[in-house]
Amino acid sequence: MSATLNDPRIANGMRAQMALRRKHIDAGAKQIGWKVGMGAPPLKAKLNLTAPIVGFLLDSAPLPSGTTVSLKDWQKPVAEAEIAAYIGHDLPAGASRDTVRSAIAALGPAIELADVDCPMEDVEAVLSGDIFQRHVILGPRDTSRAGARLDGLSARVTRSGKDVPVPANLETNIGEIVGIVRHVADVAAALGDGLRAGHFIICGSLTAPLFLEPGETGVDFALESIGGPIGTISVRFST
Repeated sequence: MSATLNDPRIANGMRAQMALRRKHIDAGAKQIGWKVGMGAPPLKAKLNLTAPIVGFLLDSAPLPSGTTVSLKDWQKPVAEAEIAAYIGHDLPAGASRDTVRSAIAALGPAIELADVDCPMEDVEAVLSGDIFQRHVILGPRDTSRAGARLDGLSARVTRSGKDVPVPANLETNIGEIVGIVRHVADVAAALGDGLRAGHFIICGSLTAPLFLEPGETGVDFALESIGGPIGTISVRFST
């Protein structure tokens, strides 16, 4: 069992989250992936977490790049530029690092849209609501980045036309991608379904979360390498 599930906040929150997931699946939804949250080192320390918390992604979550999203009824909308890790084969709990690397078939850009509708300090409530998840915009998959190869990779993020600082080391705010995938595999196995071939994981915000103010026009995100961009994605906002 994943050690994080020994934390009563996480055990109780994940139990409620899995009930929510089952309700959606019983109604016809399909799980397509997973997400992590609260993985930035200062936030983990503040909340006394030893690893990021884990949520699920359904087939209703993806939106096409360039789409316009109305934020009219959102409480505290936030956008996050993230790396998506695409899983090529099933991963059991306790997999070795080499096995985890071999399962990461590609990387690509993603923008998650979330709505912070409860206190972030209430870990159980955050997990119960699937970590504020609303939508995700996905970009091209780069299979040359299989195994979570990040060498030569950089990111460019803009909000409402203004550049957002991104660390040169893309794992600064999220932790090691191989470790993230391994952690999700352990949690997913402990909950009974597992991390499966065809799933993907959005690995956490590369920058400080972009809390969206009234009048924001959009977010653009590009993953780039020396040979050119892997992919550029965007989302626009209306109120």
